[in-house]
Amino acid sequence: MLEGYEKLPNGIIKQKKIFKEIMHYDNDYIKMYEGYGESGIRMSYLRLGNIIGTIGRIPVTILDVGYGSGDFLTVCNASGVMSFGNDISGYPVPPNVDFVEDITKDFYDVITFFDCLEHFEDISFVKNLNCNYIVVSLPECHYRIQGDEWFKNWKHRKPDEHLWHFDRIALNDFMLENGFGLVGDSNVEDVIRHPVDDLPNILTSIYQKK
Repeated sequence: MLEGYEKLPNGIIKQKKIFKEIMHYDNDYIKMYEGYGESGIRMSYLRLGNIIGTIGRIPVTILDVGYGSGDFLTVCNASGVMSFGNDISGYPVPPNVDFVEDITKDFYDVITFFDCLEHFEDISFVKNLNCNYIVVSLPECHYRIQGDEWFKNWKHRKPDEHLWHFDRIALNDFMLENGFGLVGDSNVEDVIRHPVDDLPNILTSIYQKK
């Protein structure tokens, strides 16, 4: 394992050493990614469609954690979903969307973490989420098979920004430990965010409260 990282018993790779300083997520950070098509309208419709197809219905309420530019919430609201957002950047939520301070306080049908969970310094809060479904989308880490050299050069190994790295097994085990069972997973976002090193790039997994 690379210096500064550790592999937990459930297979998650955790950055245990802060190399410089934890990334500051502000408006400038959000704008840096706006031009990459990763949080645009096309991606947002793909994400909502994947949720609807997996759970078999349109969500009643959605809380999008780490909403960034707010495109996904805009699409949800336009599709008739009562929409809520939480983000530490200070970037405003879209019109007709309510900002949520405490993501563990109220109940939501679906809570989403698109390119978000891997940024938290502490992810133990997941067990306290009050919802029917959780959606997690993040870079799929292939360390278990590819090893140290691959991980060292991996595009998504971003010290002090991506603090947690998951493969499918590790993410499923972590979510099960916190009371959520897998409904379905895929690399659906790879049609837009293309594979890296001929390996699946972005893992999207949907979990239901046990």
